Amino acid sequence: MWIDISQTLERSIAHWPEDTPFSYTVPVTKAQSGSVNIGKIETSTHIGTHIDAPFHFDDAGVKVDELDINRYIGDATVIEVMGREIITKEELESFDIRGPVLLVKTKERAEQDVFPETVPVLDEEAVEYIAGKGVRLFGVDVTSVDPVDSKTLDIHHKLHENDIMIIENTVLEAVGGGYYDFIALPLKIRGADGSPVRAVLRAKEETDHE
Repeated sequence: MWIDISQTLERSIAHWPEDTPFSYTVPVTKAQSGSVNIGKIETSTHIGTHIDAPFHFDDAGVKVDELDINRYIGDATVIEVMGREIITKEELESFDIRGPVLLVKTKERAEQDVFPETVPVLDEEAVEYIAGKGVRLFGVDVTSVDPVDSKTLDIHHKLHENDIMIIENTVLEAVGGGYYDFIALPLKIRGADGSPVRAVLRAKEETDHE
């Protein structure tokens, strides 16, 4: 059975203070058109569970429509690292990381309507470690892989230097540590810096359930 690990897009969802908040309206109703309801979405590309294309933090970076979709389908390891401000290489060495996707669960409960004041982040040595383990997509259950007040986005850049893509705001509260099949496809938006995704996991036999 597939497990949905995506935030629900709705008006109350938290967004970056400078970004466009999410809204969904129905400007054309079935009563008006005589046949159908037609919805309208307005949003930042970094709303909810989403991927960052390298163009998000690098003007010369690849855009969403140029990404290899195979990066967003594959074997995933989910690990739990609670109560840390910085996640170090030494912390990660205690886990058996397998497959090209690594998702880190840092909290017990998702609060998608609350924008965090702080988030846990990898240090640069930890990035190099997961790259050496073959990770090519790194995901977190918080809004960013860098501190929320960062302007240099050092970990975004370090992940990119190590050929690791980014997914943020996954919902892992109902997911235990272990091994999973993973899918989280971005929308094919030409020239975009990011995209919301519908992210899902399916437990492999050796995964422990919560």
